[in-house]
Amino acid sequence: MGFDTSLSGLNAASSDLDVTSNNIANVSTMGFKESRAEFVDAVGNGVLLSTVRQLFDQGNLEFTDRELDMAVVGRGFFVTRDQTNALSFTRAGAFGTNADGFIVTSEGLFLQGFPVDANGNATATSLNSSIPLQIPDTFGTPVATSDIRLGLNLPSSAPDLVVGAFDPADPRTYSNTTSVTAYDTLGNSHVATVYYIKTDSATNTWETRSFLDGTALVPTGAETLQFDTAGQLVNPANGIVAYNAAALTNGAAPMSIQFDYSAGTSQYSAAFAVTGLEQDGNTTGRLSSLDFSETGVLRANYTNGTTLPVGKVALADFRNEQGLRQVGSTAWTETSLSGEPIVGESGTGRFGTIEGGSLESSNVELTVELVNLITAQRNFQANAKAIEASNTITQTIVNI
Repeated sequence: MGFDTSLSGLNAASSDLDVTSNNIANVSTMGFKESRAEFVDAVGNGVLLSTVRQLFDQGNLEFTDRELDMAVVGRGFFVTRDQTNALSFTRAGAFGTNADGFIVTSEGLFLQGFPVDANGNATATSLNSSIPLQIPDTFGTPVATSDIRLGLNLPSSAPDLVVGAFDPADPRTYSNTTSVTAYDTLGNSHVATVYYIKTDSATNTWETRSFLDGTALVPTGAETLQFDTAGQLVNPANGIVAYNAAALTNGAAPMSIQFDYSAGTSQYSAAFAVTGLEQDGNTTGRLSSLDFSETGVLRANYTNGTTLPVGKVALADFRNEQGLRQVGSTAWTETSLSGEPIVGESGTGRFGTIEGGSLESSNVELTVELVNLITAQRNFQANAKAIEASNTITQTIVNI
């Protein structure tokens, strides 16, 4: 029986050495989770390997500033699918793109995410609704300018002028002017210019005249701005001066523009000043960068200043992580012991958050593993010595 008992000890020590060596070998593997060999006694007949338990403790974060690197801080796994639609789960967030712009692992597995609306909010969060995240390969789509929002101060001390004498080429016929770049449906830029003409100091009334690339725009109504005695805009009531569509000769659709003075336009004694100037159009743009938010929203940023939410990274969790089956390449698959994946959004419920531009390193503590390695080696030597002793006793008995 001494041989059998010591042999079980050798096997146990060998298993411990294998597990410890595997941990040490993966000390630099991103997203790797260490394992621990656990043993039980065999009731006087030695020792048995009970299980090799995976330890899903958080690994340290390594910041890379690479666009498609991600790390989960807290619970959760990235969800991936292969070409056959089979699911696997990983903590390794070193993603890249394939030839079609899909975000993939180094093994070509597709990162799964949830579809989002224009504000980056997930429109569905079930596993069946998840989609492979793909970076748009098109230019940023141009948007025609339709609304120009102006905030400005018109000087109350400006002298009255005769509106009928207005001439954009003669600065003496208008009080002030400002310009803004506008865009057509093809992304071409145009200059929209507004002239302000003080017409009646007694009623605090001004007239505006607007041009697009030097051509006068035709108003749909009055072009009058009127202020009360406190210098606040009272007419038009909604602050909007609108114009009919202006035909273009470059193949773009006619431009219908309105000027919105409702936010911050005043008539005070101060000098003329533009305090706000925005327009809702943009030209075409190329993809300039990508970024992930803490909530897992992937955004594509374009050179024209627009940002497009592409999708939201899906995270999965399990009731029993220990039941997951390792399949290599720092990935796991579900089993009956792990239970079905619980899928959700980053930062909600039991799920952790996503840290973009970083990776989760292995959770292996090298110093601890080296101590374990020495201990396992000593155990192996001790059991080998016990077998040698049993062999000596047996040989002595045989020689009697």
